[in-house]
Amino acid sequence: MRLRNRVALVTGAVGAIGGAVAKAFAQEGAALCLADRAGTGGIAAEVAALGGRVIEAALDVTRRAEIDAAVAATLAAFGRLDILVNVAGIVSMGPAATLAETEWDRVLDINLKGSFLCCQAVIPAMRAQRYGRIVNLGSIIGKNGGNPRPWIDPAEQTRASNVAYGASKAGVHAMTFFLARELAADGITVNAVAPGPIATAMTTDFPAALAAMIPVGRMGRAEEVAEAVLFLAAETAGFINGEVLDVNGGMWAD
Repeated sequence: MRLRNRVALVTGAVGAIGGAVAKAFAQEGAALCLADRAGTGGIAAEVAALGGRVIEAALDVTRRAEIDAAVAATLAAFGRLDILVNVAGIVSMGPAATLAETEWDRVLDINLKGSFLCCQAVIPAMRAQRYGRIVNLGSIIGKNGGNPRPWIDPAEQTRASNVAYGASKAGVHAMTFFLARELAADGITVNAVAPGPIATAMTTDFPAALAAMIPVGRMGRAEEVAEAVLFLAAETAGFINGEVLDVNGGMWAD
């Protein structure tokens, strides 16, 4: 019960990774606010069936008022807010030459600005209690310049994450570094998890040739990402701050 008596807000809770995080946290004793733009009925019911205390919030991470409302609802229901997990995000594919400006803005708005607004919203409560854990979802794409090899097969670029997604996740990494230094004196740690290719609905078209390059011989599972998030969110990880933890099967090492 690593999260007994802790309260967590998880964005993007309906997705594969967000849902896995929610269930892992519930099994470790956390009370949860599960937030997603699409509503969280299914995953909320699963968490409740595990014995977890849970509330739901309709949340578009690009809308500050909805973020503030989710934080306020969490505090009203549970009296504190110990952990934020920023999972909400979208993927974008295709070549840079044809990337629409509106698509660039959409990806950066949700993946980077949305994550920052959520971090900003929880700072006052975490500062007041002198304790907090923020875990952001980065990506291998924010480090490696992209998985595709268009010099070998241009078609790979149309079926894997593009420059907008990579830039947004690199921004999440940089944001993590800045906030980790700024908030450490308040008892708040800020870290990120950077998954490699994970088998979810977002990666059904992931090129087989790229999957074959993963040293462990398979794509990752959402539950494996959730375990990394859980590790960083626990009280025992208090001396880990400003870390971007790779979960990529050895596809990228730094």
